[in-house]
Amino acid sequence: MKFAFCLFKYFPFGGQQNNFLKIAKACMSRNHEVAIFTTSWQGEIPNGFRVSLVSIKGFTHHRQRESLAQKLNEITSANNYDTIVGFNKMPGLDVYYAADTCFAVKAHERSFLYRLTERCRSYLRLERAVFGKLSKTQILLLSEQQKTFFIDHYDTPEQRFHLLPPGISKDRLAPPNAMEIRNELRRELNIDSDKYVALIAGSGFKTKGVDRSIRAVSALPSEIRKKTVLLVVGKGNAKPYKLLAWLLGVSAQIRFIGGREDIHRFFTAADLLIHPARLENTGTVLIESMAAGLPVLTTDVCGFSFHIERAGSGEIIPSPFKQETLNRLLAFMLTSKKKDEWQRNGKKYVAMVDVFSRAEKAADIIEQVALRNIADG
Repeated sequence: MKFAFCLFKYFPFGGQQNNFLKIAKACMSRNHEVAIFTTSWQGEIPNGFRVSLVSIKGFTHHRQRESLAQKLNEITSANNYDTIVGFNKMPGLDVYYAADTCFAVKAHERSFLYRLTERCRSYLRLERAVFGKLSKTQILLLSEQQKTFFIDHYDTPEQRFHLLPPGISKDRLAPPNAMEIRNELRRELNIDSDKYVALIAGSGFKTKGVDRSIRAVSALPSEIRKKTVLLVVGKGNAKPYKLLAWLLGVSAQIRFIGGREDIHRFFTAADLLIHPARLENTGTVLIESMAAGLPVLTTDVCGFSFHIERAGSGEIIPSPFKQETLNRLLAFMLTSKKKDEWQRNGKKYVAMVDVFSRAEKAADIIEQVALRNIADG
C-alpha cells in the first residue's frame, strides 16, 4: 500500500520527529511505500526514505502552515495514496498523530482580542479540520486526558480516537554494565563520582522548564548546591538561560550539552531527571527515565506524569506550579534514601506495562484505515 506522511519540519532530537521516524520505519518494514512531504529536513535521510521538500509561502508561522496544507492537498489529490498521515493539524488527513495539545483550550485562556487575531483563527481552523464533528480523520492519541479537551471543544466522536502506548526504544532499558557506563560518561564530562547530577532532556527549553530548574538549583542549600551539576541535553537557544545562571550565581553548576544521540548514557550517569514542564502532551522522557532506573521529578501537566505516580518512581509537582515546591522537592530527591526504591519501582513498572509498541500500534491503525479506503473505492 502507498502512504503519504506529512510533517511541517523534521529535525533530530525532537519528540514528535522521533516518533514520526519510528512510525514511518514501522510501515516500511511491512513493505508499504511511504512518501514523505515536509518543508525542511535537517540531518541525514535514512536509507529507503523518499523525502520531498515542499515549497511554501508566508512570513508568519500560521500562514506557512496554511500554505503547506494547501500544497499537500494539491500533491496528494494528484496521486493515488491509500492513506494520508499527518503529524501536524491540517485538512484532508485520513490519520492524524496528535502530538500537540488542544489549541482551543489555550485560545480560551487568552483574551477575547487574541481570539480575534488571524493567527488564532487560523490555528483553530486547522484544528477543527481534524477534530470537527464532520471530519473523518482518525486520531492517534498519545494522552487520555487530551481526549476530553478535544471532545468538549469540537464534539469529536469518541470512536475516532485511538490511544497509543508510550513508545520508547528498548535501548533505554538499564544495561547490565550501567555502572561502567555511568562512570565512563562522568569521566568524559569531568564530573566527580560523589556529585549529584540532575538531568534535563529535550528540545524547547522554555516549555521544558529549564529556567525553573536553574532557579531550583540556585535555591539548594549551600552544601548541596556545591555538589550539584545540572546537565541540559537537547536543542535550543541556551544564551538566555546561561545569563540567568550567571545572574543567580550558579554558572558553574549548569552545563548545556546540546543534542546527543547517546542520550541513554546520560540517563545512566544522572541521579535524577528534572522535568518541570509548562506544557507537555506526553513526556516520553519520563518513561525512558523509568526504564533506565532514573528517578523523576516532574509537573502534573505532563500527559505521562500519571505513570510516575502509578509506579512510585518519583515526585509530582501539582498545579498551579509553585517554584518553592520544585525547590523543596529537588533538594529532597537529590539527598533522599528513597533513591533505590524509586529506581526499582520504575524498572518494575516498565517490565509490567507495554511502553514499547507505539510505532507498531500506529502502523496497525494506518493499515486498517488504508484497507477501508481501498474498500470504499
